[in-house]
Amino acid sequence: MHDHAGRAVARIRQIGEFALTTPVPVVGRRKEAVVRVRLVPGTGVFKLNGRTMDDYFPNKVHQQLIREPLVTLEKDGQYDITASLVGGGITGQAGALRLAISRALIGLEPDDRPALKKAGFLTRDARIKERKKYGLKKARKAPQYSKR
Repeated sequence: MHDHAGRAVARIRQIGEFALTTPVPVVGRRKEAVVRVRLVPGTGVFKLNGRTMDDYFPNKVHQQLIREPLVTLEKDGQYDITASLVGGGITGQAGALRLAISRALIGLEPDDRPALKKAGFLTRDARIKERKKYGLKKARKAPQYSKR
């Protein structure tokens, strides 16, 4: 379910007098990496392809990058995050996960949007690998010039 701007919104089902919120899977992309995230209120446990955060991202820089949206909103430890990460490398997946978490937080609480937008967490990094051109070894690297 999406609002008019195309953002994911938590679905609410009425069962008797209880309202249950179903987490909507949110997608984040960077380079070749695609990440699908589910945010559920909890204790701050990360499940990334069935592994823990320390196991999947041993680099502390990547862990800090991923937690930034939660730390900015002072919600670190309030949500359990389950993510499916596909494609790309470690840095691309970390960036995609950060974007997906930011989008999911907005889906749960739209009032958080200005703070995340100001911090730059909602901007999709559009930089991708440039294609190789014929006559060149890579996208821009030319073969060595020989005078004779």
